[in-house]
Amino acid sequence: MTNDVPTPKRVLVAEDETLIRLDIVETLVGAGFDVVGEATNGEEAVKLALELEPDLCVMDVKMPKLDGISAAEEILKELSCAVVMLTAFSQTELVDRAVEVGAMAYVVKPFSPSDLIPAVEIALSRYAQIESLENEIADLSERFDTRKRVDRAKGLLMEKMNMTEPEAFRWIQKTSMDRRLSMREVADAVIDQVATD
Repeated sequence: MTNDVPTPKRVLVAEDETLIRLDIVETLVGAGFDVVGEATNGEEAVKLALELEPDLCVMDVKMPKLDGISAAEEILKELSCAVVMLTAFSQTELVDRAVEVGAMAYVVKPFSPSDLIPAVEIALSRYAQIESLENEIADLSERFDTRKRVDRAKGLLMEKMNMTEPEAFRWIQKTSMDRRLSMREVADAVIDQVATD
């Protein structure tokens, strides 16, 4: 019997106020998260995030050296993860800027565990949806590209080898199975060989 317990999400907490940071860490650990790093300023947050590659960054907006929004922007240029912003200010321009750089949830201080945990869950859920969509788009793009290459190879086989379209397709399919190559690889080989003849 396999143990299907999900591994806890890895979290980086960036907050310059020690008591608040400790409270956030305690809340997250209590909710089953794995806090892998703690930063006291924006520069440290960027450095730790790139080193530890967390699933989630919980970041204060106002921090020394580099503010949380700029730090989140730096992190998200290099790393794919969910971001929750914390702030004592609920100013519209801060919220807009945080969303613009990729933050997926926003919590206004003072907050309780009942404010923080749902925001974290929402951010992780949104991140998972975005990642799933990106993978789907990449897969569709790959399939479309493969189809174009197979169609081009079929056209070349029909033109140079006097095959019908079904014959050309079956030849590509059979060669793919016989040689244990993808149809895309066979199509590419046909294009490389036949187009240069």
